Amino acid sequence: MSGPAPRKTLTAIGDTDGRTVYYDEDRETYHTWCDEGDYEPVSTALLMTVSSVLGVEPNDLEALSECVEPDALNALFVHWRGDEPRVGDGSVSFTFSQCAVTVRSDGEIVIDPTRRHLPSISG
Repeated sequence: MSGPAPRKTLTAIGDTDGRTVYYDEDRETYHTWCDEGDYEPVSTALLMTVSSVLGVEPNDLEALSECVEPDALNALFVHWRGDEPRVGDGSVSFTFSQCAVTVRSDGEIVIDPTRRHLPSISG
């Protein structure tokens, strides 16, 4: 799967479920992007990427629904990807499996296994 070109500060470290995972050494964060051309639920991309980052099987992670409603997250992301023009950038942040996670309106998923934070929505 492809997505926007990653920033120069990111280093490709692997591939999970057809998606490249990048590492930002300065921020100690992991990044991936959902593909613009193919719809994949953002909840699936998130689950597979966190699993890869933590080096565990997806079934060994806590249930995503304990942290965020997966269907609502998927619907929000689809809305962001809609044909209607959007003003500004939106994001959703929450803690999942002891990682701080941010899903951005451009399809970027940021995973920080060193921090936890409270849920937030912006945009």
